[in-house]
Amino acid sequence: MALHVMDEANRCLQCKKPRCQQGCPIHTNIPEVIRLLKEGKLNEAGWTLFENNPLTTVCSLICNHENQCEGHCVRGIKGAPVHFSVIEHYISSTYASQMTKGPTPKNGMRVAIIGSGPAGLTIAVILARYGYDVTIFESHDKIGGVLRYGIPEFRLPKSVLDDFEYRHLQLKDIKVRPNTDIGKALTIDDLFRDGYKSIFIGTGVWRPNMLGIKGESLGNVHFAINYLANPDVYHLGERLVIIGAGNAAMDVARTAIRHGVQHVTCFSITRKVTASDYEVSYAKLEGVEFQYNKKPLEIYDDGVVFCDLDEAEDGTLTPVPGTEQKYLSDSVIISISQGAENSITDSTAGLEVNPRGLFVANEVGQTTRPGVFASGDAVQGASTVVEAVAHSKKVAEAMHQYMQSLAKDEEEDPYQNVPVAMQE
Repeated sequence: MALHVMDEANRCLQCKKPRCQQGCPIHTNIPEVIRLLKEGKLNEAGWTLFENNPLTTVCSLICNHENQCEGHCVRGIKGAPVHFSVIEHYISSTYASQMTKGPTPKNGMRVAIIGSGPAGLTIAVILARYGYDVTIFESHDKIGGVLRYGIPEFRLPKSVLDDFEYRHLQLKDIKVRPNTDIGKALTIDDLFRDGYKSIFIGTGVWRPNMLGIKGESLGNVHFAINYLANPDVYHLGERLVIIGAGNAAMDVARTAIRHGVQHVTCFSITRKVTASDYEVSYAKLEGVEFQYNKKPLEIYDDGVVFCDLDEAEDGTLTPVPGTEQKYLSDSVIISISQGAENSITDSTAGLEVNPRGLFVANEVGQTTRPGVFASGDAVQGASTVVEAVAHSKKVAEAMHQYMQSLAKDEEEDPYQNVPVAMQE
């Protein structure tokens, strides 16, 4: 591994205007990291990565590198790009095992993080660095959100998240309350009552989108987000139809094959699938078949009826009469993205959502309820992990500025939050 990593590092041209860094949504200083590695300063390289991106180890494994850092590498114009993903994973995973720095001295202010997906974990770590007393409220039994319950083990080993919980959360004295669903027993108002100065909502999107066709409630039909959360409990048979062709559909297809399904076919409504070329190539290599320009009409116990779609140059899709055909299957998995749950908004006054059920927030995550911020999929809809991290860094800084302004106001008027009866 080390020899291969150094071979890749030695291919870096140290460009004065690094296209790789520009192509990274979180603007990782790739030339600097590689320079430090080549100089034998592995720990400094690791610190640089983690300081910029708390989820650097995760991103090294699951980012869409072909369209981001590696896709912008100047060497890739006429040949193979520098595979920074390999370099990043080696540095971050090696350095992570040596992280022993304890928590920053507390500044006396509490912060609540609702959800421990990419956005929540990023903000928790950044605010802990500032000295805030951070508590994460997670509805599942373990941290990670979509990282743990929506990405297969073969792409993101659960051990990476387990290590993150120790290296980043326990060492920084970040508290975690698992199996706690805010909006049910506890509410936003309860958190403010108990002294949390600011609250972040990063609950993700866990409600599967539906096709709205007959047959979706049949016993052989499942949703991608539910299947990926625990594939071991599903019995799909030998033949599987997947409706959808995004990256989640590729995860479903490759997971199903690993669980014994013999024939997997993904159906795309357009001629070009939305999944990355990298993921599609692996799916095809493992035996997944693809059907293009197909619209599902009805689901049966033994298969799905599709019709052909004529796709015009402008992207307009028109059903082709007389092309209806049933494709046989034992099971069907629908993978057409997810929407937001509404337990928090139902129990919280002044917290607005848009027609899609996503939180209304400005560019730095401020919602319509003072002191409440939101980011990640709960605001933008389903997006990539690195995009969630990039935006959440801005939100964390906005939360820091908000709480510092609160602290300043309280110094100037120490009685402003004390009931009148107590002031007297």
